[in-house]
Amino acid sequence: MSIVTQSIAAADREARYLSLGELQAIKDFFATGQHRLQIAMILTEKESYIVDHASLRFWERCRVTPSNSGIPRFRASCMRDQAWYLRLVTYAIVADDVEPIRVIGTKGARTMYDSLGVPIQNVIECMRCLKEVSIDLLSIEDGQSVAPYFDYLIQGLQS
Repeated sequence: MSIVTQSIAAADREARYLSLGELQAIKDFFATGQHRLQIAMILTEKESYIVDHASLRFWERCRVTPSNSGIPRFRASCMRDQAWYLRLVTYAIVADDVEPIRVIGTKGARTMYDSLGVPIQNVIECMRCLKEVSIDLLSIEDGQSVAPYFDYLIQGLQS
């Protein structure tokens, strides 16, 4: 839930106007919005590059994994999932909130991967590779602002 929605919901529950602190937080959210959108656009435009290079990096690190078994369907599924998680990270960047990752990306993920026979540690390593390649495309400052979203994703998969 974005800071705007959170602030309005809290004020409405308490039947009050938005506080000066809440209004300042909303102002700050909008002031940084263009920058967040630019980062999300870079990641979106470079999605194929990111997924391709993250996959190669992952398969170098995890040579024994279903997606590296030579079965094209497994390889395609791995790359599809990486693109899906990258998309969730861009949602979180735009919203300036980890909620999209939590609600859509990590609930039930461990159970799903276990049921498919995919070691969760491999999924986590794959997400690390996705993070590394994504951050390599950004400035140091932008990379530092994106890293926490990937870290939240990785932490959520570890839980």
